[in-house]
Amino acid sequence: MPEGPELHLASLYVNRMCEGVVFAGPVRKSEVSKSPDVPFTCEAYRITATSRGKEVKLTLTPMKSDEPKKRVKEGQADQPMDIVVRFGMSGFFRFTTEDELPKHSHLRFYSKETPCRVLSFVDARRFGGWQPGGTWQPDRGPCIMFEYKSFRENVVSRLADHAFDRPICEALLNQKYFNGIGNYLRAEILFRLNIPPFVPARTVLEGLESDDLCENKKLVKTENTDKKASDRAKQKKVKGETGDLLRLCHTVPLEVVHLGGKGYDPEKRDYSDFEAWLQCYYVDGMKSIRDHNGRTMWFKGDPGPMVPKDVKSPKKKGRAKKEDDHDYTAKKKVTKSRSGSTSKRKAVKQETVTKTLQKEKDVEKEAGSKRRKTEKTGEVNTPQHKRASTARRRKGSSAEPTIPGAQTRSGRVTRQSSR
Repeated sequence: MPEGPELHLASLYVNRMCEGVVFAGPVRKSEVSKSPDVPFTCEAYRITATSRGKEVKLTLTPMKSDEPKKRVKEGQADQPMDIVVRFGMSGFFRFTTEDELPKHSHLRFYSKETPCRVLSFVDARRFGGWQPGGTWQPDRGPCIMFEYKSFRENVVSRLADHAFDRPICEALLNQKYFNGIGNYLRAEILFRLNIPPFVPARTVLEGLESDDLCENKKLVKTENTDKKASDRAKQKKVKGETGDLLRLCHTVPLEVVHLGGKGYDPEKRDYSDFEAWLQCYYVDGMKSIRDHNGRTMWFKGDPGPMVPKDVKSPKKKGRAKKEDDHDYTAKKKVTKSRSGSTSKRKAVKQETVTKTLQKEKDVEKEAGSKRRKTEKTGEVNTPQHKRASTARRRKGSSAEPTIPGAQTRSGRVTRQSSR
């Protein structure tokens, strides 16, 4: 899902591509989109964009005519309109010719030129949307990147909120306090600070100040002479020497922004530099489990005491479709291992059965050979052979009655026949 840095880069993309371009006519939306129509029509207007957390605001500004007495036609806009866009899971902007219009372009702005070009909001999954005449959502907190001071104050002053009873990894996704943080950013921030993802959020954030002393270039004392503060620091074992989490919520997203178009590039789709920048999210050797909301959390080491019960590692999806066939998840590995061990057990069992059958065949073959030898030489079975034969008959058929003296009579008959 696009996060704060991606939406800011999207706004930069719109400003760069639309600079000097005059748009005209109505704003159109696709028939399949459930977002509202944009009641804006103008003979000439410009488009600019700005971002705040996980929202982008497009401003449509009508151009003033050079003729002062010329009136605006009926139905034509004469005042600017703001359209607040939220990207959902897969939204982004594209600026193309009309012939190259993307398949899933759901909101379109047409330029006043020939051939015509189109700025379009593309959203394949349709989880995103827009609000014409809208403003920033009031339940979203200050932007983590460009409203840093307000962001810190908003978090530090409201640590008593129940939102901070949750694990820190889940609290970081609360846009009321961390507007712009998403799945990959929370993983990278916690990894760099060596904070287990499932420790209480309040425990990690307690003790942080509303003002970032390093940001204000103030000296920070390394020695703590206050005994009470020292005792309080000892009690906060989880926090320890983890650093300032709120500061990294500000600086880590800016690192992605500084990657430039290589982090958000709707034209070339080149994410190699961004993938090289990642240290934890989808990185080999890291662990991943689902949090209480079903979102995948990537981390290293101990997850922490608030890890969900009966948690399972999610299926790892490749970033590119080409890699899907070569990607083996933990679940697949377990299945493969189990199937391999099962095959081994089957092979051992089959081998045991084969050996047993072979032994029985050898015994029968040996017994047959002895019988043929006895018949050829005329030897008479000894009582020992008779007892063994009788025992075998008893073992083979337990329903056969045992008659006293049967062996003696059988022996007499044998002697008489031999005479």
